[in-house]
Amino acid sequence: MEPPLSPEDYSNPDVATPLVWRLRSQELRLGCPPLVMGILNVTPDSFSDGGLHQQTEDAVSAALRMEDDGAAIIDIGGESTRPYSSPVAVDQELRRVVPVLERLAGRLTIPISIDTSKAAVAGAAIDLGAEIINDVTGLEGDAEMAALAAASKVGVCVMHMQGNPQTMQDHPQYIDVVAEICDYLTRRARVCLDCGIDRERICLDPGIGFGKTHRHNLTLIRNASRFCQLGWPILVGHSRKGFIGKVLGDNQRDRDPGTVGVSLAMALQGAHVLRVHNVRLTVDALNLFAACSPSVPLQ
Repeated sequence: MEPPLSPEDYSNPDVATPLVWRLRSQELRLGCPPLVMGILNVTPDSFSDGGLHQQTEDAVSAALRMEDDGAAIIDIGGESTRPYSSPVAVDQELRRVVPVLERLAGRLTIPISIDTSKAAVAGAAIDLGAEIINDVTGLEGDAEMAALAAASKVGVCVMHMQGNPQTMQDHPQYIDVVAEICDYLTRRARVCLDCGIDRERICLDPGIGFGKTHRHNLTLIRNASRFCQLGWPILVGHSRKGFIGKVLGDNQRDRDPGTVGVSLAMALQGAHVLRVHNVRLTVDALNLFAACSPSVPLQ
């Protein structure tokens, strides 16, 4: 077993977080407010929007609407990763995402991210114009994923998950959840570098809700600035998740306002990309946050 990383390993004061996230053919500028990644699940069983975008035309319309609403990225996924979800075969995942990617080709001006842990799906999406691989397994689930990312020069989002979607919520345990996830993400970033992925193409995600209890999630949210000190762009995916309902005391309540509250907390702590379902509500709130922040120059 490798020795634990020291605090000095987590961040190098001589290496600032890149001001851009480099993708295959474009760059995303990072700053305040954070960029918004719109969620587009083309699945029947995703926890919040499953079944809403199964028809290709519905998915295409939703993507175009999110761009109009201010999204900086559209994240398209064909396999649910909610707790206890069933995995799908490669060919089924391709049948879900490929028609949408084909119809969006040349119609979006913002980059497309493919939310998958399968290299075959990521490769097909890249061939159709995807600029980012968003992998909930931290590029560990498919031995070919890191090499594909390096060769194609796409951006990558490396997420932490304890276990897998079928087991992650059984008994998630940590001694120090923030330190352990900082350690994991730092190690995975180093693996990406060793595989030939450029430093400026790597983004990290602490994985809210993926193998974490309610207390773990809140601890991660309250300590998001720790992840932002690692020296990499940080993405946070908190939208409509169960911890919001628990904090509000009503799991049936609309979670979009709660999602905005967390988004503002993430902006305050320096997160770079926020992955959400309701793009317009989040973009409006973040724009007002930036306009009213004394640290952001007036436009």
